[in-house]
Amino acid sequence: MARQNFGGFGGGNMQQLMRQAQKMQQQLQETQEKLDAAEYEAASGGGMVTVKISGKPELTAVTIDPQVVDPEDIEMLQDLVLAAVNEALRKAEEAKESAMSRMAPGMGMGGLF
Repeated sequence: MARQNFGGFGGGNMQQLMRQAQKMQQQLQETQEKLDAAEYEAASGGGMVTVKISGKPELTAVTIDPQVVDPEDIEMLQDLVLAAVNEALRKAEEAKESAMSRMAPGMGMGGLF
């Protein structure tokens, strides 16, 4: 009886493919853990408002210079906080995309991430 070849996925090739998949899964998990543990900081208003977020992302700190607190202009303070938070979130997302794109080419995944 003729042996069927399923596009190179038979026998030892299947075991090799499974090992590669497990390795990739482990690398992805390690990368995600590193990203989650990372901290990203951003400032607005020339450093008058600074925020930190974790890679999860969760806001972990907000620092406001007392000079920027003007009871007559709360909207400016709100805008500064919003700008700093959005910038920190952008940095975290950029780091995640960069980490994932670095992993993809070495694993033969092309543009999957």
